[in-house]
Amino acid sequence: MKTLVKWVLRAVLRWAPDSIVSRVVPRSQRYDPREIPPIPMPPMTSIRLFIGPSNLAGQGWAWARAVEEFLPNVGAVAMSGPKERRFSFSSDQLVPFFMYRWSPSWRIAQIHALTREYTHVIAESARPLFGDALGRNLLEDVRRLQASGVSVALLFHGSDIRLPSRHAVRSQWSPFAKGLMDVTPALEASVQKACELTANLGLPTFVSTPDLLLDLPSAEWLPVVVDIELWRARQKPFSSHDLPIVAHAPSRAILKGSDLIDPILVRLDHEGLLRYRRVEGVPSKDMPGIYKDADIVIDQVRLGIYGVAACEAMAAGRIVVSHVSQQVRDHVLASTGLALPIVETNPDELESTIRAIIADPREYVAMAEGGVQFVGAIHSGKLSAERLRSFLTMRSTHG
Repeated sequence: MKTLVKWVLRAVLRWAPDSIVSRVVPRSQRYDPREIPPIPMPPMTSIRLFIGPSNLAGQGWAWARAVEEFLPNVGAVAMSGPKERRFSFSSDQLVPFFMYRWSPSWRIAQIHALTREYTHVIAESARPLFGDALGRNLLEDVRRLQASGVSVALLFHGSDIRLPSRHAVRSQWSPFAKGLMDVTPALEASVQKACELTANLGLPTFVSTPDLLLDLPSAEWLPVVVDIELWRARQKPFSSHDLPIVAHAPSRAILKGSDLIDPILVRLDHEGLLRYRRVEGVPSKDMPGIYKDADIVIDQVRLGIYGVAACEAMAAGRIVVSHVSQQVRDHVLASTGLALPIVETNPDELESTIRAIIADPREYVAMAEGGVQFVGAIHSGKLSAERLRSFLTMRSTHG
């Protein structure tokens, strides 16, 4: 009976007009058919790339702009996941979540655009490109694109492919340790499915942080991209304040280890050693000012990685303190020839690390200057575009 009901629902969702679908879906998920956004068409270039549907931390849009700037004859469009809209990241296509999930007219228009107007598609986070109603997965969408002659690659950002059980084994401070997060079992199951789908598809695959190569050894690291001029600061650390300002702005507090960071920094603040600025839920447009006014930025102490936030802090010329695993540091050095200029720490050493920096900041200020140069070389978009070159010059053998 459940199978029959699901089949009927699929038929309704596939063929019924939005005026009906928008009324039969759960009340909390209803949408206004009059507000369905237009489908963006790509530039008239020989290579036309679509990246979606997540745009996590604005990176889909940043990679799209990078390939347009640094590769010839490439035009690109990035779709933004609704969850990212609260941070106001730039995007070429904003689709409200329940339209993405349920709208037949949006889905049909999106299918027509991607199969007829684009030559290449990068699918983020193993999420379906044409909506996820009733448990649809990416496999159907990939096969449809390939049948139309579109080349497809996969891209993962972090928790969408980082296997919690594997991370908990290799890191004593892992946020996936038993009892820390209720969602860990569900995340484990989701990542397992993503790994299986990735293996079955056998597509070119990219990851945005080097630690994810432990989960997908056949993938290629695609460096995140930051706007260096947007983050560039005039003053050096330890040059503008009577007490050093230490900022911590976690996107997800438990993953970043804020529960381990906050007590230490609050205590040092009360001691009068520094001023602690704990930031959360701030729109992306306000973050450059926060980082530029800081002397030290603490990124995270649980994951052992560096990502967009650390790169933004380095671009601002701040002293960046974080726990970055040796595997990540070794991969960065081996693949770029540059050492990662982030001050290493961990939850057990965070207090002594901060005290050491404040006691004698000279070598750390020099490291911060190196951070600006590092981001310019690795995270300006040029290297990322080069990493995508081989995929974008490859044409699908399907269809």
